[in-house]
Amino acid sequence: MSNQARDPASSKDTELRAGVLGAVRGRHAFESCVERLATAIRLGVYPDGSTLPPERELAVRMGVSRATVREAIAALRSAGMVRTTRGRGGGTVVDQRPTVPTREDPESFADRRLELLDSLVFRRIVEPGACHLAACRTLSTAQTALLADALATVGAATSPGEHRQADSRLHLAIATVTGSPQLIDAVTTVQGSLHTMLIAIPMLKVNIEHSNTQHSAIVDAIVTGDAAKARRVMENHCDDTAALLRGLLG
Repeated sequence: MSNQARDPASSKDTELRAGVLGAVRGRHAFESCVERLATAIRLGVYPDGSTLPPERELAVRMGVSRATVREAIAALRSAGMVRTTRGRGGGTVVDQRPTVPTREDPESFADRRLELLDSLVFRRIVEPGACHLAACRTLSTAQTALLADALATVGAATSPGEHRQADSRLHLAIATVTGSPQLIDAVTTVQGSLHTMLIAIPMLKVNIEHSNTQHSAIVDAIVTGDAAKARRVMENHCDDTAALLRGLLG
């Protein structure tokens, strides 16, 4: 697949991307910028082959200087997550060369075991609440389209990597339509931890089919304004994923 000028961004993506990046809060600006940009790339908010916004726009979104954004992008480039071309038509393009962690990776699992397992508990509170709030809101046409597009992308994914990113985008899209920056931040955090765990287990067809059925029910409940159902199905979804991870990761 060519990376040439492939950026699936549309009006439906704008709110999602703005919400996930958000303004840097409470930590050193450089590290926080690197974390937010890397998380957005890793979770598929900016998919492989897409182009990051210009430095000026990123600086405004994250509430930092252009110099800080430039340094953060340089760090991502050193980590093999993006490439930058200069001149007319140039820009910073997502071009990942990821290393996949394993259960034996001490940084990803042994040292972070309690943190990762606790993220499943935190997720069980945060994401059902996000679904309930989203279903209570009157969604705009663009927000409804964002959810529908994210759901369709999950269903169309053919590889484990594509599915994992599409899955994250759907959960982040749900958080985005709540309109709560703190809730978006919380869901982004738990999805980052979830990503670390899920890429270390096999992609199981039966689990994917079940997950996609739950996703459809969640989005339908949000769009139709059934807040109780949206919360309940997401609770079941979180419980099922947690059970799978605890079983396979030990």
